[in-house]
Amino acid sequence: MSLTQTLAGAGLLSRPSPVPGELRDRAEQAAAVLPPLLVAAERVAVTVAQGVHGRRRVGQGETFWQFRQYEPGDASTRIDWRESAKSQRLYVRETEWEAAQSVWLWRDASPSMEYTSAGYVPGGEWPTKRDRAELLLVALASLLVRGGERLTVLGSGMVPISGRIALSRVAELIGRDQLDAASLPAFEPLPRAAQLVFIGDFLSPPDAVNSAIARFAAAGLKGHLLQVVDPAEEDLPFDGRVRFEGVEERDQVVISRVESVREAYSDRFRRHRESLAAIAAALGWSFGFHRTDRPPHLALLALYAALTPDRRR
Repeated sequence: MSLTQTLAGAGLLSRPSPVPGELRDRAEQAAAVLPPLLVAAERVAVTVAQGVHGRRRVGQGETFWQFRQYEPGDASTRIDWRESAKSQRLYVRETEWEAAQSVWLWRDASPSMEYTSAGYVPGGEWPTKRDRAELLLVALASLLVRGGERLTVLGSGMVPISGRIALSRVAELIGRDQLDAASLPAFEPLPRAAQLVFIGDFLSPPDAVNSAIARFAAAGLKGHLLQVVDPAEEDLPFDGRVRFEGVEERDQVVISRVESVREAYSDRFRRHRESLAAIAAALGWSFGFHRTDRPPHLALLALYAALTPDRRR
């Protein structure tokens, strides 16, 4: 099942309303040249964009943002006399903050991300972890492009760029198959003003996750972790005798009564997630958690909010 089919089955993709024949044909021709992932991501991004504000904030720059009333302590050179002449009050002209900032995106493309329990759990119609991670990454890229940010994919060799071309390049880069991809991001020197977004299942030992992330934090970089998991990885909904096979490590384990270990397993899974949150907090990063059986726009909204703190001065 394709990602688009999965989203449609989950009710995330609505049917297009009827349009005149000529306009419909043109729309279908235009959409046909776009990757299905990009189309789906754009729809999720539009849902979130309707309920969030951009990343604009006051600061040093040349782009006009707004007028505000003069306050004691403001330099007289900041007074806009033309605007002030319209009333009996003094107004200050504020500009938009323009920092040399870039966003570097990464998603886990290791074999474990190909897992989905959709075919083993009754009623399950959710995508693989990789499909959901890539959907969220491209949807986030769409939101960042709308905000005028420069972005790229970590490890791609592509310099951060802005505009619609950036979104197309991101979708193209993550669409390439990666053999033996690592489950954790590899360190590379980045500008100090860069922000990082890492999306994966982060099922590696906490020490390994900490070592990988700490190198970026030690370089003065801020970032955000989003853990994406399959519902079965958290709930262990199976019963009876089950054989579990490793994805990245070809080990096997047979449990005669899975329900007998469910409580202990859930507790260990919860503690692992708490460890990841603690690692992120200790490094000054943010942490989010998302299950593939839940709407993607919820995770995207939380992730975008973490990237857009209110920094007005």
